[in-house]
Amino acid sequence: MAKAKKRESKQSTVMLELLKDSPQVLRARPGELIEGIVIFKGKNKMLIDLNGVSTGIVSGRELRDSMNTFRELNVGDTVASLVLEEENDEGMVVLSLRMASQQKAWGRFNKMIEDDQTMKFIAQEANKGGLLANIDGIRTFLPVSQLSPSNYPRVNNADTTEIISRLAKFIGHTFTVKIITLDEEAGKIVVSEREAMAEERSKALEHLAVGSTKDGVVSGIVKFGLFVAFDGLEGLVHISEIAWGHVKNPSEFAQVGDRVKVKIIGIDGEKLSLSIKQMSKDPWEEIAQRYPVGKKVEGTIARFADYGAFLNLEKDITGLVHVTEISHEKIQDPAQALKIGQKVEAQVINIDIDERRIGLSIKALKPIDAATLARIKKEQEEKENAKKESKEVKEEEEEKETKKKTKAE
Repeated sequence: MAKAKKRESKQSTVMLELLKDSPQVLRARPGELIEGIVIFKGKNKMLIDLNGVSTGIVSGRELRDSMNTFRELNVGDTVASLVLEEENDEGMVVLSLRMASQQKAWGRFNKMIEDDQTMKFIAQEANKGGLLANIDGIRTFLPVSQLSPSNYPRVNNADTTEIISRLAKFIGHTFTVKIITLDEEAGKIVVSEREAMAEERSKALEHLAVGSTKDGVVSGIVKFGLFVAFDGLEGLVHISEIAWGHVKNPSEFAQVGDRVKVKIIGIDGEKLSLSIKQMSKDPWEEIAQRYPVGKKVEGTIARFADYGAFLNLEKDITGLVHVTEISHEKIQDPAQALKIGQKVEAQVINIDIDERRIGLSIKALKPIDAATLARIKKEQEEKENAKKESKEVKEEEEEKETKKKTKAE
């Protein structure tokens, strides 16, 4: 009896040793990550040895992930995959590199948020709200509002069609972004290029000062001016700061993508006011020197207005002859005394650099005869007399009205 028990004990010990040395029996459960060794790699299929107990298969779209794992693997390499099915018709465990990568991606994303890291985002689709990408089945969204200043689509009247057209140009473009929202349950994340560049913008602002100049790129054109981006920042060149002359349409002066030099003329937080025209000398300073008050000039009548006639002095320089400065005689309409295209001489009587205006007089160069002078004086006296009589009549009426009120009281 004792010998039998001793023999059974010895057999049990041997069995335990055998089990200990044999490969661990695995039971693949769907949703679990499992490691194995690549034993076959084909064009659209891969077989994985799972600890010598079973064989796993990865095929079709389950081979593709954002990390290009399949392309980099060779026979003999160890790889982690996610279990889709415990067993298929051929007795193999169905696995997925794509889903394994997705699970790892969530871990990477959470780690990035923890460590305040940036990531790469390659745009695959565009809609009016922004840009989209699919990272291992995780829907990743980059909203328009989170694009950096240099990439933000500045569009007049928020034209949806134009916005989509601008965003579509970014398909295939790689952005550096930060995750601002992560929702594992919904399977999506929201990213921001602006946040990824926040530190760069902050440093750029620290070294920015009013009066400094920058090389930038036109990032947007709107009715009221041009947006120019540089060093992760963006500023507005108001329509009044584009050129020294009158600007009606900013698009006539630049196109998106043009390189321009700008001067910083205002800083309010991240709101920057820029100027292109101040990068060059005001041409009117030189014009004022060429057309001093008292100078005699010659020009051609270009057009009329109710208040006078415009005289072309040279290219892009026009002077105004007010209707009262055309003739010593009283004139209601400039066309009574002048014709379009007529060449005339005039005298500069004032110049205003800020208003870009030269005041001219034709009558100042014409002597006045005695008869005309006498008539003008007579007309002035008649006006003064009429004004005086009108004042006296008004005073009499006011006096009568005052007496009536006093009597009534």
